[in-house]
Amino acid sequence: MPQTPGIPGIDDEGLEDRIPFLLRLEPQDRKTLLALGRELTFAPRTVLLHQHEPSTHVLLIQSGWTKVITSAANGYEMLLALRGPGDILGESALLTGRSRSATVTALEEVRATAVDCERARNFIHRSPGVSFLLLGLISDRARAGDRRRLEFAAMSVRERFSALLLDLAHTHGRRTPRGIEFVIPLSKQELAGAVGASREMVQRLLKDLREKKAVETARRAMLITRPDVLRMIAKRGPGQPSGL
Repeated sequence: MPQTPGIPGIDDEGLEDRIPFLLRLEPQDRKTLLALGRELTFAPRTVLLHQHEPSTHVLLIQSGWTKVITSAANGYEMLLALRGPGDILGESALLTGRSRSATVTALEEVRATAVDCERARNFIHRSPGVSFLLLGLISDRARAGDRRRLEFAAMSVRERFSALLLDLAHTHGRRTPRGIEFVIPLSKQELAGAVGASREMVQRLLKDLREKKAVETARRAMLITRPDVLRMIAKRGPGQPSGL
């Protein structure tokens, strides 16, 4: 199993929802749950779960990263979350029996274990401790969603974008002598959708951060050389001018 993701000291506040479900379980419970399913492999950009489809199974990610997106009737898409090793997908539909509330797409090759909903429910009913941990995860994700909605209301695009880069550094980053480097799992359009901006605005924000020597960028890769600059921007009060 993967270790808990994240680089200490990057942006550790309010990350309870980042503790993957499988890492919350006792080893024996984790082993038993995984044994109930079948392992699947998904190629990059493959859809794992479709919004509005019936809920027949949950997915437990073994390796690789996915994006969770919800779509409005007019075609507008919003990035809700990134889910990676150890995460569970489809947990809300598992408990409610309702159709999928979002679409999940592989950002890279993903290995996951698919467990039929009926088998998963029976396991949860027999294991009160697992049920408690699953409810805790759902609560943490709801709190994280509330926090992000508050950020959208209270923060400028510039502040939200800096906070997003800190999040990506925390979940995908690797420390180097020059800073924190990571492969960006999202396109510029997806980055824009994540912070409620246009693609052109994201390009301007990246240019501004490069000029501040806070980041260096390459194709689908980034080096954060001054995380303190991103923190200062992301945590500045909404009443202060953003400059963009």
